[in-house]
Amino acid sequence: MSMKNLKKILYVEDEPDIRLIAVMALETLGGFTLESCESGREAVAKAPEFSPDLLLLDVMMPGMDGPTTLLALRDLPGLADTPAVFMTAKVQSQEIDEYLELGAVDVIAKPFDPMTLAARIEDIWHRTQEG
Repeated sequence: MSMKNLKKILYVEDEPDIRLIAVMALETLGGFTLESCESGREAVAKAPEFSPDLLLLDVMMPGMDGPTTLLALRDLPGLADTPAVFMTAKVQSQEIDEYLELGAVDVIAKPFDPMTLAARIEDIWHRTQEG
C-alpha cells in the first residue's frame, strides 16, 4: 500500500501572530498547502471544499474551541477519519490524554519552533500512515 503524501492542512488558530508564523513555517519551509482559519466556524465552513489531509487545531479559542471544532469537522463528509493534531500551551499529561481521547493523533506544544514545525507534522503524518 503506497503511503499518501501530506499536502493539504486545515489550520485553525485565533491569534493572528501565531497563525502567520505557522503558515510561514508550513507553507514556505514545509511546502504544504494551508487553509488557514481564525475560528472553528470558519474551519467548518471551508473544510468540505478544501478536503484536507490533516487537521491542525488550536485548543483554546473563543466561541468554538479546538475539541468542539474537531467534533463538528468529524460530522462533515470525508472528514470522519482525517488525522487531527492539537496545538496548545497546556501540555500536562492529563490534558494530553484528554486530547488523544478526543481522537487527536498527537499534540504539539506552544510555543512551537517554526524551524522544526513542518518536520514534526511530517513525522506525525508518517505515523498515521503506517497503521
